[in-house]
Amino acid sequence: MTDKTFTAAGIRWSAENPMIVAEIGTGHGGDPFKARELVDAALESGAHCAKFQIVYADEILHPDTGIVNLPGGPVRLYDRFRELELSLSFYADMSDYCAKRGILFLCSPFGPRSLRELASLNPPFIKIASPELNHLPLLKAANELALPLALSSGVSLLGDIEKALEATKGVKERILLHCVTSYPAPEEDYNLRVLSNLSAIFGIPAGVSDHSMDPVLVPLLAVSEGAAMIEKHICLSRSDPGLDDPVALSPDLFRRMSDAVRSLSGKGPRAIREEIAGEYGEARVQEVLGSGVKALAPSERANYGRTNRSLHYMRDMEAGERIREGDVAVLRTEKILTVGLAPEWEPTVTGSRLSRGVRSGAGVCWEDLL
Repeated sequence: MTDKTFTAAGIRWSAENPMIVAEIGTGHGGDPFKARELVDAALESGAHCAKFQIVYADEILHPDTGIVNLPGGPVRLYDRFRELELSLSFYADMSDYCAKRGILFLCSPFGPRSLRELASLNPPFIKIASPELNHLPLLKAANELALPLALSSGVSLLGDIEKALEATKGVKERILLHCVTSYPAPEEDYNLRVLSNLSAIFGIPAGVSDHSMDPVLVPLLAVSEGAAMIEKHICLSRSDPGLDDPVALSPDLFRRMSDAVRSLSGKGPRAIREEIAGEYGEARVQEVLGSGVKALAPSERANYGRTNRSLHYMRDMEAGERIREGDVAVLRTEKILTVGLAPEWEPTVTGSRLSRGVRSGAGVCWEDLL
């Protein structure tokens, strides 16, 4: 029988007592005062955890990945991520501040360097974001740590999840977070019946990482399907300039979510669904619960491959050159580059000779190799 509990920070989290995670991400903009404000808002809004992200642009994107349109005008996405790079001391200070305030400090790494730095802070567990679910070097490094893992499974198929769990099978405590990688994600795309199915298929507890705009619909129905963790973005205001602020919950909305989860989480699936149906209607409840079949959601299908990791060249190379270590990297494709081979092929690619010239940033493909 599947154990649907996730143990972290000495607590067994379950659908009767789900962990509530406030995703601050990079919404602090590097300002330690705003970061503390966000931690305070998370605590006062009922979260158990305040979660950050350790960003190094080189671990995530190629410099030529494309442009993002921001309120101040278009900028290179790579440059936007470079602006979010901070010293480890910033996260150490945030960890200390969270401990002082009595809320758990969490963080997502995006590559081996940020994982090593995060591990040095001894967080209660590590969260792997959806685009990194197929980042095998990162997952294998996380497998070597004695820390619990939360693995987000947006923009993924069952085979992707299976490979990620195989790569981290040495980790005793793991939880799989169902997610829709779209910003914002339509509530009707969430297919929340998949939570109990994923838990049964893979034998680990499940939760939800929610990018929808409604504060309670997805979180509460996720709990009715056994979610032991609810993660949702928090902001001080949706008009703030953070990358995720437009789809985050303001403190009053986050408080509404937390109160609703605590009020209903022990009442059982039927009572939760009846409560939600009373406010949203039975048809809406069934729409959000979905079929329970794991598939890419309509709003994230176009992101598959581009948001996930693949192999990209890191320099211009000529036909006949041998690909050496460092010539390719495991990156998100994102905007304008071509999608490369899956990260699992990196050992095969390294050492191969090129059949033709390639440009820096292009995705590695079999036709490139002799």
